Amino acid sequence: MGDVVQMHFSTVDYVIFVLLLVASAGIGLYYAFSGGRQRTTQEFLLADRSMRCLPVSLSLLATFQSAVAILGAPSEIYTHGTQYWFLGCSYFLGLLIPAHIFIPVFYRLRLSSAYEYLELRFCKTVRICGTATFIFQMVIYMGVVLYAPALALNAVTGFDLWGAVLAMGLVSTLYTALGGLKAVIWTDVFQTIVMFAGQLAVIIVGTHQAGGIAEVWRKAQNGSRISGLDLNPDPLERHTFWTLGVGGVFLMLALYGVNQAQVQRYLSSRTEKEAIMSCYAVFPCQQVVLALGCLMGLVMYARYGEESPLDKGYVKTNDQMVLYFVMDVLRDLPGLPGLFVACLFSGALSTISSAFNSLATVTMEDLIKPHVPAMTEARATLLSKMLAIGYGLVCLAMAYLASLMGSVLQAALSIFGMVGGPLLGLFCLGMFFPWANSTGALVGLASGLVMAFWIGIGSFVSRMSPPAINATIMPDVGNMTTAVITTLITAKPRPSGVQALYSLSYMWYSAHNSTTVVVVGLLVSFLTGPWKEKDLNPGTIFPVLGTLLFFLPQRYREKLCCVTPLEDKPKGLDHQPYLMAQKKSNGVACTNEEDKIREEEGEQITAQPTCNLAHTVQETAL
Repeated sequence: MGDVVQMHFSTVDYVIFVLLLVASAGIGLYYAFSGGRQRTTQEFLLADRSMRCLPVSLSLLATFQSAVAILGAPSEIYTHGTQYWFLGCSYFLGLLIPAHIFIPVFYRLRLSSAYEYLELRFCKTVRICGTATFIFQMVIYMGVVLYAPALALNAVTGFDLWGAVLAMGLVSTLYTALGGLKAVIWTDVFQTIVMFAGQLAVIIVGTHQAGGIAEVWRKAQNGSRISGLDLNPDPLERHTFWTLGVGGVFLMLALYGVNQAQVQRYLSSRTEKEAIMSCYAVFPCQQVVLALGCLMGLVMYARYGEESPLDKGYVKTNDQMVLYFVMDVLRDLPGLPGLFVACLFSGALSTISSAFNSLATVTMEDLIKPHVPAMTEARATLLSKMLAIGYGLVCLAMAYLASLMGSVLQAALSIFGMVGGPLLGLFCLGMFFPWANSTGALVGLASGLVMAFWIGIGSFVSRMSPPAINATIMPDVGNMTTAVITTLITAKPRPSGVQALYSLSYMWYSAHNSTTVVVVGLLVSFLTGPWKEKDLNPGTIFPVLGTLLFFLPQRYREKLCCVTPLEDKPKGLDHQPYLMAQKKSNGVACTNEEDKIREEEGEQITAQPTCNLAHTVQETAL
C-alpha cells in the first residue's frame, strides 16, 4: 500500500469519536443511578415493560442496522448495481406478519424470553435446544460485528485495531451491564441519529463533489449500475426480485419475528398496541436506511467508475472500500470522517449491546431460573448483570477468533443466517400447526440445522476451491476476446445435483431451512401421534389455519384443531402451563383491558412466569 491510501484522523475526528463512546456510557450510567436503579430483573431485562413506541422502533432499527450493513450495502451497489434495492419489497410482509401474528402471541403470554413459548407449546427440552441454538448464533455474530469495522478502520486510517475493538467491547459491556435494557434502547436511539447523520454527511458531500445527483444518476446509468426488475425465478441467481422480495421476507421474519433481541423490545413496550405500532414505525425507517446505503454506493460509482480502490490495490477487501471512499471524500473537512466512523461504530455498539442483553435474558430465564426457583430478586438481578459482563468478555474473545479466521468472516456471517431459518421454522411449527408434537419439533429443528450447515458449509467450500476447469480450457490465442468468451461459456455451466444446492442464493437460506423444519416436524408428528386440541396450552396457537380453511364445515375444522381462538384462557390451574410468580393473573392471553384496569388501580404490571414443568444484514449486507 502506498502513501495515497493511509489517511489519518485529525484531532477533531478523534474528539467526535470519543464523544460517541462517552455519551453511550453516560446513558448507561444515568439509568444505573435513576428510576428503579435496575434492582429487579423485570427492570434490568425488560425495562419494566414501560417503553414508548418511538424509542422501541428506533432500537429495533438500530439492532438490525449493524456496521456490517453500513459497510456492505454501498459496496454491493457499487459492484453489482441497484438490484439489492428490491430488498425493500420484503420489508412490508416481513414487518406486517410479526406485528399481527408473533407480537400478539408473545405479548399476551407475558413472556420474558421468546423461548419460554417453546416450553409452553412443546416441552422443556425443545426450549433448551432453542435457547442453545440462539446463544450459538449470537456469540459467533457478535465477534464478527465487533471485528469487521475495526479491521476496515485499521486498514484505511491506521487506527489501532485492538484499541478500537476493546473500546467498543468495553463501552457496550459497561452500559449494558449498568443500565439494562432501558439504557440499551436509549443508546440505540442516540446511535441511530448518529448513523443517519454520518451517512447523510457522506452522501451530501460526495454528491456535491460529483457534480450533483443528476450527474451521479447519469454516470450510474452509463455504467449499467441501475438495475431493472429482474423477474428470473431461478433460485440459484444471487439477487433477483424473487430472491430479495420473497426470500427476504423469511430473512426479515427470522429477525423481526422470533429473534430474542427484537422480541425483548416488543415485550418492553407499555401495551400490546404500542409494540405493534413500533413494528409499523420501523417500516419507513428501514426504507430510508436502505435508500441511504444504495445512494452511497451510487455516489461511490460516480467518483471511481470502473477503477475501484480494490482493483487499484488501495484496499484489500470490499468492506474497506466504503471507509476509503469516506476518508477520500471528506479529507478536507475535519470532523466529518470522525462523524462517519462514529456512525459505523454506533451500528456495531447497538448490535452487540442488544446481543449482550438478549443473551443475558435467555441464559437467566431459560437455563438458570427454572433450576433455581428459590433465587431472590436481588441475586437474580446481580447474576443477570454478571451474565451481561461475561458475554461482553466472550464477545472480545470471538473478535480475536474472527481475526484468526481471515476469509472465514463471511462463513461466520452465513452461520448467523443459517441458524435463524431453523429457529423461525420451529416457532412457525408451534404457532400455526396445532397437531405438531414435541418429538416433531426436536427432529424438525435438528433436520433444519443439519440441512443449513450442509448447504452453508458446502457452498463456502465450493466457492473457496479454485475452479480447475479454467486452467485447462483457456486457449493460447492472440485474440483475448475469444479466450474470455470460451472461458465464460465453459466455466459456468448450470450446477446440477448437490452442486445446485450449494449454489442456492444465500437469500433463500432462511426460507429453505425453516420449510425443512416445518415439513420434517409435521411428518414426524403424524408418525409419532399428532397432538389434539385438548393437549395444547391455550394462547400458544395462532389460528391462521382456521382463517385459511374457513370454507370447511365446523366439525372438520375442529378435527384439524383449527378453531382455537388466540384469546382463550385456561379454564383452571390444572390447565396452566406455568404459575405467575406474584400475581393472580394466569399470564395467558392477558388483554389490554386487564392491563388498563390494573394500571388504574395503581398496580404495576410485573407478572413474570416461572416454569414448573417436569429457543441478517446478516448476510443481507453482503
